[in-house]
Order: sequence, then C-alpha cells, then structure tokens
Amino acid sequence: MCGIVGAVAERNVVPILLEGLRRLEYRGYDSAGLAVLNSTNSLDRRRAVGKVKILSDAVQAEPIAGHVGIAHTRWATHGVPTLHNAHPHVSHDGVAIVHNGIIENHEALRADLVRLGYKFTSETDTEVVVHRIHYHLKSSTDLFQAVRKTVQELSGAYALAVICEKNPDQIVLAREGCPVVIGLGIDENFVASDVAALLPVTRRFMFLEEGDVAEVRRTQIKIMDSAGAIVTRTVRESELSADSVERGSYRHYMLKEIHEQPRAISQTLEQRVAGGRLLEAAFGPSAQDIFARVKAVHIAACGTSYHAGMVASSFIEQYCRIPARVEIASEYRYRNPVITPDTLFVTVSQSGETADTLAALRNAKRAGYLSTLAICNVAESSLVRDSDLVLLTRAGPEIGVASTKALTTQLAALSLLVVALAKNSQHAVATESSLITELLQLPGLIEKTLKLDAGIHSLAEVFADKQHALFLGRGALYPIAMEGALKLKEISYIHAEAYAAAELKHGPLALVDEHMPVIAVAPNNDLLGKLKSNLQEVRARGGKLYVFADPETHMQNEEGVTIINMPVSASAFQAPVIFTIPLQLLAYHVAVLKGTDVDQPRNLAKSLTVE
Repeated sequence: MCGIVGAVAERNVVPILLEGLRRLEYRGYDSAGLAVLNSTNSLDRRRAVGKVKILSDAVQAEPIAGHVGIAHTRWATHGVPTLHNAHPHVSHDGVAIVHNGIIENHEALRADLVRLGYKFTSETDTEVVVHRIHYHLKSSTDLFQAVRKTVQELSGAYALAVICEKNPDQIVLAREGCPVVIGLGIDENFVASDVAALLPVTRRFMFLEEGDVAEVRRTQIKIMDSAGAIVTRTVRESELSADSVERGSYRHYMLKEIHEQPRAISQTLEQRVAGGRLLEAAFGPSAQDIFARVKAVHIAACGTSYHAGMVASSFIEQYCRIPARVEIASEYRYRNPVITPDTLFVTVSQSGETADTLAALRNAKRAGYLSTLAICNVAESSLVRDSDLVLLTRAGPEIGVASTKALTTQLAALSLLVVALAKNSQHAVATESSLITELLQLPGLIEKTLKLDAGIHSLAEVFADKQHALFLGRGALYPIAMEGALKLKEISYIHAEAYAAAELKHGPLALVDEHMPVIAVAPNNDLLGKLKSNLQEVRARGGKLYVFADPETHMQNEEGVTIINMPVSASAFQAPVIFTIPLQLLAYHVAVLKGTDVDQPRNLAKSLTVE
C-alpha cells in the first residue's frame, strides 16, 4: 500500500532514496518524505504533500545528505494527506520511522503514551509506534531491542524501518503481514517494500519472514525471528532488470502495459506447454498427484483478480465438469465455508501481498483443503512462499495502478489450470491438445486486436463528457464486462457498472436513456441470440449501444447501435482475453481525453497490504 526504502552506505544515500521512492510511487502517492542521519549524526527530515517529484524539488531547494536514511511514499489510511501526517514520523532524541500497514490497537497505545507525557503531531497510527520505540529506548540504548519490545505490543499488520541518532550506523526493520526486503550491496545494504525500488543498486535480496526483526548495517545483517532465535534468510537474485520499470516511448505506463500483453502471455505459457501437452510440473513437483485427486475448486481473489477468478470458475465447470466457486477474499476470510473432500484452494494476486488474499490463504491452510495453489506475478511474494503449488504469471513489473497485463496473464495461467484439471477429469468436454492450441494462439490474436487502438481513440470522444456508463456481458464474458466497468471508473472517474445482460429487466433498465452509453461484448457463442435480445431491450428504451462484436456475429450498425467489429474471431476459451483488450483501450483513451492521472488515479494504490 505504502512504499518504504532505506539505505546504509558510505556514499550519500539521498539520491538512492529518491529513486527508490519514484519506483515505489505506484504503491501510494498522497505524500512522501525522507529522513537521514547527516555528517554529525543528527536527523534531517524533508516531507511533502503529493507526489515524489514535489519532495524531490523540496530536497533540491534545501539539500540534505547522509549515509543512513529511510524514505516513504504514502497512501493514506489513518489521517488525511497533509504535511503533518506524512512519513517519516519522529520522536524525541532523533528517532524516525516509516511504516506500511495498520496498527489496530493504536488508540489504546496512544492513550497510554499521552498519559506518559508524549505529544502527538499527527492523526496517524505510525506516530504511536515511534513514540513507543522511544519509550523503550529510555531503559536501553539498543534500538534493535527497543523495536523488538515495541512490536510485541502491536496488533495489526506492519513493515517498519527505524533509524536513531543514538544508533547512527543501522536501520532496524520489523515485519508482520506486510512485505519488506533487504537488498545486499558491497559494503552497503538497502531496505524496501518491493525489490523494484532497489534494482538500480542491487539484484541480491533477502526476504524477511513473518515476525522477523532485523538490524541492517553496512557490512552486517542480523535477523531474529518471532521466537527470539537468530536466523538466516536465503539470498535470492532477482531476474528483473533496472529498466524493466521504465516507461520508454509510451505516454503512460498503462498504455505500455496494454501493448506488452502479447509478450507477457507468451512468457506465461513458455515452458509450461510442449507438443500440445501441458507440463503439470510447472505448478510444482507434487502437482500431478494433487490434480488427479481434485474434485472441487475454491478461488479467492480481490478486484481485477476476482474477475479472472470468475472466468476460471466458469471454465472449470464448463470444461472439467467439477464444481468451482469464486469468492471475494475479504469476505471469504470471515466466512465459515463448507469444504467438500479433495477441494483445491486457489488464490489469485498480482503482487502476492494483498492482505485479504493472504489472510484467506492462511485461513484455508487451517481449514482442511486438499492443497493450495497461488497464481501470482511476484516470485518473491508472501503468497508464493506460503502456497503448496505456484504458477507465476510472468507479466513483469506492472506500474500502472489499473491492472492490464496482470489480468490477461492471470487468465492465461488459470486457463492452464483448467487444462490440468480437464486432463484428470473423466467428464472433460475438450481435449488437452485443442485447449493448448487455442492458448498458444492468444499472443497473435492480441496483436491483431491491438490494431483497434486508433478506432477506439475516436470512439472515446463519445464518453468524455458522460457521467455514467453501463457494461453488459453474458457467461464467461460477464466478468469481462465487470472488468471493463472497473477500468473506466478507476482511471476516468466515470461511474460505470456491469450486469449480466439478462439482468437488465430486473432493475437496471430503469437507468437507461440517451445520456447513458451502454457497452456490450458479443462473442460468437451459444448465448449470442440471447444477448441480441437483451440489447434490443436497451434500444427500445432509447439507449445508445456500443457493441464489441466477433466478426462471425455479422452484427451491423443501425440507428442508436454502433458495432465495433473485432479484428479476429475468438473461440469461447479465448474470448475473455481477447475482449478484455478493447475495454482496456477504451478506458485508457477516455481517461486521457478527460485529463485524469492515468497511471496514478486518485485515492487508489497498487498493492493493498491492509484490509
């Protein structure tokens, strides 16, 4: 949710901190700040409301330098985005902290600290933590031990990075429910909430586990687990390159990521299929035995990933003939679901750090499922490390907050799961080789579909002054209509809703008039005739229809109906991916026309590590 970066080095760390924040800005951009210990080991701090560029300008206007520092870009939870709520927060004697997450018992801790004489300057839960650390430093000058004592008093989720004038050669970290990594350099070390922040300075990382507290110095790292034992964590080398998060010649990250989808899906399928066969070992060494036993599937996800899960649920029942259901992870974690024997639990997440999805997985691991499977884009994430089986989506870094290539690679990965389950189902309605063939065609079909870009740019002018829009789909395309509505509302701020087309007459039809555009996706499938009837209901009420239609439907423009013919004809198995593309482009071009911040829409952040 928020972005953390820190460094301990012989050189001035301020440029490293600012570049790290720039690379983490997708996680939050309500405010930003940094704090360093200067040449006299005194704490210097700069903060700014708004994006990292504003902070960078402030540092340029009033330079600071130091060999130890921490920095933060914020997505507000406790306290509105103001200067006094921006991180880092400080306490007496030069203690400074940055924090990602939520401290659930902050009110009780605050009341106790007020009783002890501490003054608060913000509304944040974070300031409670830094004052508590200072309180424990009164009885010990060891920052590491003060942080350990403090986190034992905290309830909630957090990643903490702390520096102190009295311990000027170190950063102390703590992790519970939120990711934090240590980047390893030569006589210098770094910390961050995401490896992407540190790629310009290192490719080698250690990932803290739940409950870890770490002391990071230039040439030494100490990690203690929740039981108080000194432990080592595996050093891993990231495959990401420093320029993998650059925008290149594209105007926005979102547009770049839309156009990266053919390659991203190719990479997701690569080495997972061969000779018309699925290589089940791609899911893990025990996958073949587990898939042979699966008799039902539960899927948990949030947002865009939930839409991917809806498509997968439909396909698992359609092609594999076994029961499947999808749940919003934030709801699932508070339910007491009935679990039938041999049920596979599947989580879907771009970041692998989504708090609700992680909590759902942890509940599932206690609940008696056959096994757990993560569909995820980040190899080093908590979701991946905590799951029995894993299939990485290989989308590469996705910086735009509105997810694009993450969705389509999730759909491709989940389609591989459909193939795996169909292989082991006595009632499968499609052959393995035919489904694999259709998946391998997806990159080429997407390339052709992206040629709609210019036409959709012109179409977007129709929507630029609208306040509302309605999206329609049926079957496995209903979740794609939901995704189209989500994209439009996320980045253009147009109120948009999606419905299964037959549900129009059960209420939403009352909203339809000439001022509300209605967007429909029309694949050439068994539901086409039903969909056409639903669209006539819109026309009869004076609604304006915009239909993305498979060329084999032979639909024609007429009064009040604009047909956008897809450049390719897609099978039922391919259609969700292919029809996603024009809806992404539509949302993008409408947002550009409206002048909104496409990559960093208001009030949103990329990786939601709080409930």
